[in-house]
Amino acid sequence: MSAFTTTLTLIVMGLVVLVLIRGLVNMMKGGSGNRSNQLMRMRILLQAVAIVLIMVTLWLTGGGR
Repeated sequence: MSAFTTTLTLIVMGLVVLVLIRGLVNMMKGGSGNRSNQLMRMRILLQAVAIVLIMVTLWLTGGGR
């Protein structure tokens, strides 16, 4: 189970990076403010999911004990 949560965490963290890069590209191109706001909200949501998954993984593995 911990291997599954570790893999899922890495995937979500990769998605955070992709959304962040898309947001930066949108800003550099002078894209719409609404799109930037949507990307920021998506990034914050993905970061929250990543933190929860990290905590679940640590709980399942014993937190390095």
